[in-house]
Amino acid sequence: MASDRVQHHRVSMPDTLPEPRRIEPADLVHALWRGWQDFRRAPAFGLLFSAFYVAGGLVLAAVALAVGRDWWLVPFVLGFPLIAPFAAVGLYEVSRRIEAGRPLDWPAVIRVVFAQRDRQIPSMAVVILLMFMFWVFVAHTIFALFLGTSPMVNVTSSAEILATPRGIGMLIIGGAIGLGFAAALFTFSVFGLPLLLERETDLISAIIVSTEAVRLNLPVMAAWAAFIAVALLVAMLPLFLGLFVALPVLGHATWHLYRCAMVDEAG
Repeated sequence: MASDRVQHHRVSMPDTLPEPRRIEPADLVHALWRGWQDFRRAPAFGLLFSAFYVAGGLVLAAVALAVGRDWWLVPFVLGFPLIAPFAAVGLYEVSRRIEAGRPLDWPAVIRVVFAQRDRQIPSMAVVILLMFMFWVFVAHTIFALFLGTSPMVNVTSSAEILATPRGIGMLIIGGAIGLGFAAALFTFSVFGLPLLLERETDLISAIIVSTEAVRLNLPVMAAWAAFIAVALLVAMLPLFLGLFVALPVLGHATWHLYRCAMVDEAG
């Protein structure tokens, strides 16, 4: 089928890029509802793709605790959502198949996910991972600049230091810089990843389209970004286990929001 050709080792001329259009707050609610419906329709896929990131979060936490650097958990926990969008690639494919009325068989979905290694999504993954790694470096630097000489073993045993002028300054500066990282990554990837999955195009073009769509719908997308941040933070609190539900629902919902925000010239 043509859609399979798009997803599996296709070599052809680039596809036409979609045109972003305005969306409304009600579209966020609709996308979230459809995301929940897709998760209920195919929960096994959501649980599988989320498992990698739940395991990753637990490994990061275990490493930080094992080396006696509990405060490492702060930048890791705050930066962990930066890599979460890549987990949604398989979920986008599941939603795409449900939308098209196609069968949800495991070999086909997994084959599509692995086929992305020959397309542009790995390039987006590199961007995401580099931003995550740079954020961790910046977070460590900010911590050292503000609290590096303070007599503190870890945040949990010396949390009162965060209420000092230096601690408050670290939280303000670090929070502002972290927000900038998250906003940039969200702008690039929120529509860029589903576009790279659906169409044959290059990374830069996908980033440009995604950025334009976010700019066109800035208040609505800011609300969506804030909702995602809160949902992921809450989901990570119980040992990252809430991600088993939050990531699939948000991943499916983002696909439907992408479809809503882009003019389909073929439709």
